[in-house]
Amino acid sequence: MSGYVFEARGVGVRFGGVRALTGVDLGVRAGEVCGLIGPNGAGKTTLFDVLSGILRPDRGRILLDGVDVTRRSPVWRARYGVRRTFQRRQLFGQLSVADNVLVAQEWRGGGGGLAADLLAAPGRRARERARRERGAALLAECGIGELGPSYAGGLPAGRGRMVELARAVADRPRVLLLDEPASGLSGTERERLAAVVRRLAGEEGCAVLLVEHDVAFVMELCARVVVLDLGTVLAEGTPAEIRADPLVREAYLGPR
Repeated sequence: MSGYVFEARGVGVRFGGVRALTGVDLGVRAGEVCGLIGPNGAGKTTLFDVLSGILRPDRGRILLDGVDVTRRSPVWRARYGVRRTFQRRQLFGQLSVADNVLVAQEWRGGGGGLAADLLAAPGRRARERARRERGAALLAECGIGELGPSYAGGLPAGRGRMVELARAVADRPRVLLLDEPASGLSGTERERLAAVVRRLAGEEGCAVLLVEHDVAFVMELCARVVVLDLGTVLAEGTPAEIRADPLVREAYLGPR
């Protein structure tokens, strides 16, 4: 067994005559923060689309706890603990910030008709209260606790990113895929982002994989880094090993 909670094995994706991914092997372990870096066009977002179920690979497999989930939908993967953020902001603009976080916890409930709703009302109210309390705590941890009643649509980029982070972790994911989470964040917001990710991995055992162009941020936050170039894994190792790798410096990092 590889020890990976979530894993891509031999993944290949072709768009017409363009091969976006070629035989990619990548995995992330419980409690680990792993970074995925590489130049533009390397295939990072395509790989995230495959991992989250938005895109089905031409070949290869995606494994969750060793089980092949390659043909499973994004909804199915989400129900089993796989969460993702996107490069472009994906907020419910007409909902409050608090409700944006609450909606991530709501999929477990509902249904059954009026009679069932009446019978379940006391328990449902208690669950609703617990969910709102967790959402408020997450917003505070992200440094935006005061924004709970505000509409999400009018938020500046950095604060919107922090709302997306709180929403992504609200239901205690087992796997978290973060696509350029530090984009548009201030220095303070980046520190909070890093703190939330470290706590999520360390205290809740979440397996975190993040794509980020801020190499310094990745090297500081991640215990392991994978470098993707032209759709293939160029290198994998600790931040120190990646910095010292001559192939990585030539393809992406540049000279020392």
